[in-house]
Amino acid sequence: MRIGDLARQAGVSTRALRYYEEQGLLTSERTLSGQRVYPDSAVERVRLIQQFFTAGLPSRTILQLMPYVDTGQGSPEVFELMATERQRITAAIAALTAARDALDHMIHIANHPTPEHCPALREPPWTPYNAAAEAVPVSG
Repeated sequence: MRIGDLARQAGVSTRALRYYEEQGLLTSERTLSGQRVYPDSAVERVRLIQQFFTAGLPSRTILQLMPYVDTGQGSPEVFELMATERQRITAAIAALTAARDALDHMIHIANHPTPEHCPALREPPWTPYNAAAEAVPVSG
């Protein structure tokens, strides 16, 4: 099947398919005119690649997993790789949660300013500059 047919059946763009090939996740044959041709099994492979991306895995990790998918054989290494990716995603979630909480705090301060957080509310909010007080007397 041609690239447009695969894209339609798998629910992705042709650009995504070219990217998958560039990353080594998908292969195609070429016609004499240079058009890509894929086997019917490519639809299922592309859908699986999409599931891996949806799960937050980067293409380099998906590339490491695909030989195990192709053979149908797992290994301790592949499960460790997936566990490591899960830990990375969990850490990213924690960082995003902390950022959201900090932003919530800043929004609260903006809506309910206090002298502690807003210098303009302090008494006095500013002191005029007095050049004479800063001048050092010259002795002669």
